[in-house]
Amino acid sequence: MQPASNLLIKSSHRLFADTTAQAQFVEALTHPQPFHPSILWCRAKPDDFPFTTEPPLPWQPEFVDRLAIATKPGQHPLHQAGYYYCLDFSSVFAASVLLAIAQPTPVIVDMCASPGGKSLFAWRALQPQRLISNEVIGKRIGALLSNLKRCQNADWSESPTQQIISNIDSKILAEEIPQSADLVIVDAPCTGQSLLAKNEKNPGCFHPVTIKKNANRQKRILANSAQLVAPRGYLAYMTCAYSPEENEQVSEWFLKHFSHFAPIPIAHLSPYQSHLTDLPCYRMFPQDKLGAGAFTILFQNTQTQERNSFPDPFLQRAGLIKLALHS
Repeated sequence: MQPASNLLIKSSHRLFADTTAQAQFVEALTHPQPFHPSILWCRAKPDDFPFTTEPPLPWQPEFVDRLAIATKPGQHPLHQAGYYYCLDFSSVFAASVLLAIAQPTPVIVDMCASPGGKSLFAWRALQPQRLISNEVIGKRIGALLSNLKRCQNADWSESPTQQIISNIDSKILAEEIPQSADLVIVDAPCTGQSLLAKNEKNPGCFHPVTIKKNANRQKRILANSAQLVAPRGYLAYMTCAYSPEENEQVSEWFLKHFSHFAPIPIAHLSPYQSHLTDLPCYRMFPQDKLGAGAFTILFQNTQTQERNSFPDPFLQRAGLIKLALHS
């Protein structure tokens, strides 16, 4: 149990006009309740499936299961053997915009990849030929390496994916591999306000200075990431923050400065349309009782010229490690 700060209460008023919704939001963060754990299958489910599952949501991908509340999948031997990856269902919600991409995506860049859940989701959903999982924060590389190595031997895949893990600033990537990726994922560093819904401490996460600092960083990463996207390619932006400054307002800023991108409506997420903008972007709040919370939007590069070829020599120099994700 955590007391409601004045900043949290003010944030609830900015997010919701309805007093009932305000109270439900504050309650979800000050008296957090457990969510159903979820797992992303990286191998075929064994016949002796050890967990009790919840009924799937209509948009829930077949390679994700929600489990009974008391389940601890991270402690099971199947987890250590790399059969699945544990993640909050909010991450599934945010990454589900990728399910709307129908065209082939041979090259995917996950710009802020650690601890690896979005990379694995993209790999499982889209089966790219090449997946670059980039993490600029050095102390987060260890978790990314560990998770992707553990989950690399997937027996559902018909063809191998070249997995490259890198530790490169987004500005350098924008200069070195422009307009060469079919999809760039930006699960942006944020205030992490949803940690409160998981009963974790995160002091200062609703402070205006903290929010502004994160929003500026998100704009920088998003601007650099846009330069990687090939014509007709996609850019997915998502956070685990609640602040409009980090979500809707960043999205509006991006479209103003990168007018050749267009937001893509996601039919299966229409019930979660953000009420804070007319843009087709989507929110999960902790009072929905599905996960701690997330924001997500998918953009497409509307340019039609020829894409740049992918600069393999650069990645041969810059890649920290190369894995083969295949059977």
